[in-house]
Amino acid sequence: MTEIRTPRLLLRRWTDDDLVPMADINADPQVMRWIGDGSVLGLDETAEEIERWEEEWDEEGFGVFAVELLASGELAGCVGLSVPEFLPEVLPAVAIGWRLGTPFWGQGYASEAAQATLEFALQDRGLDRVVSISRMGDDASENVIRKLGLTPERETEHPVYGHALAVHAIDLTEYQG
Repeated sequence: MTEIRTPRLLLRRWTDDDLVPMADINADPQVMRWIGDGSVLGLDETAEEIERWEEEWDEEGFGVFAVELLASGELAGCVGLSVPEFLPEVLPAVAIGWRLGTPFWGQGYASEAAQATLEFALQDRGLDRVVSISRMGDDASENVIRKLGLTPERETEHPVYGHALAVHAIDLTEYQG
């Protein structure tokens, strides 16, 4: 089982106990504002999402981690790697992304989890390049992207929802770990 410990977080695979807390995070309009079409997800959609993430682990050797606070054992959200099939123009690519519940915002958890995941991608999984795809105007994600050292690559449009997207990238030769 793949796990990563940071000073404050445990990044791990998903368990049945994660479904309800992740569904609560996905039900928050503030959290989901910048994701997909901005719609909240219910329990069934969250279960399907976690199942897809776990399948990607099995098929690709990487995926989306559950992010747990070491101090309390609370599920803070998720961070991880996925193939951005929704945006064919950037393929082949592996994208890094994150989603935390609002009580966990503004404390550096997203940056801490994303930095550990980026290191995992480039050093442990041997990927040569990682991208991040964010909606234009999502300043919090842009801040994390800058901290990770990803640089702007292109602006494009979501092929289904039509909103503006920013694609940032980093390759192994640029990574400062």
